[in-house]
Amino acid sequence: MLPWLWDPQECQRSRMLPSGVFLLLILGSVVDTNTSSEKGSLLYPYGPDQGDQTNPKHDDGTSERIALFTPFTFYGKTHEALFVNNNGVISFDEPVREYTPDPFPLVDGRSFVAPYWADVDNVLGGDIFYRQTTNEVLLGDISRDINQYFPETLFTATWAFVATWDHVAYYGSTSTKGNTFQAVLTTDSKTFFIILNYWDIQWTTGAASDGDAETGLGGIAAHAGFNSGDDTNFYNIPGSQTDAIINITATSNVNVPGRWAFRVDNFQLMGVDPPKMNEDSDCWL
Repeated sequence: MLPWLWDPQECQRSRMLPSGVFLLLILGSVVDTNTSSEKGSLLYPYGPDQGDQTNPKHDDGTSERIALFTPFTFYGKTHEALFVNNNGVISFDEPVREYTPDPFPLVDGRSFVAPYWADVDNVLGGDIFYRQTTNEVLLGDISRDINQYFPETLFTATWAFVATWDHVAYYGSTSTKGNTFQAVLTTDSKTFFIILNYWDIQWTTGAASDGDAETGLGGIAAHAGFNSGDDTNFYNIPGSQTDAIINITATSNVNVPGRWAFRVDNFQLMGVDPPKMNEDSDCWL
């Protein structure tokens, strides 16, 4: 299965699709509000009208410890609680307040999901939403997607956790730029998956990580991936901690621009191919 590809001749975000390729993603209408329940069909519904909780407006803030209705297995270890951290991380053992991402694997034993680990400041703009759900309609949509991406797995979701960073600003920002991305944890109590959705990425770096206050670029850029917590196993989405991460909305491992999906109980890519980087360009191949 081939990934959606970034065109280095364009070097700008684009959702134009290659001709002759079956369209797995049908873009919906964009609701132009910061608390929309859905922004196009890439993102699963979120926001207050979905019953979401909201993280505090606090630089380097985090949610309270969230006890899970259904335990979640990540890299072979089962977790019963998690934290949604403002800086683009979902952690299992303890909050993550660090604003400058470190390379994986970390040596401190923490296990977490990093949809987009960077210096978010929701005081300056944006919101972080989250909820656990057993809504049959949403679980049906998630099940359909997982079965499409992982055809060897017969999956019927019984639970999901949806966390969405909605047009969040970066620390030290002097602009109106915001990033919108989402992480979905889901299971049928036998297999465990994570879907990462990147709808709109406008910045990579906060000012305290040597980013430019006006552009949100440069410095130590955002990190996207997984850290197992065993000091050995990890996964980096290509482009992490480089300027190329700004183009993550045009990449995928499941032929849907801006979407990455993984089986994470024993971490399998199930035969899908991650994109490769052009050594002579900051753009995706």
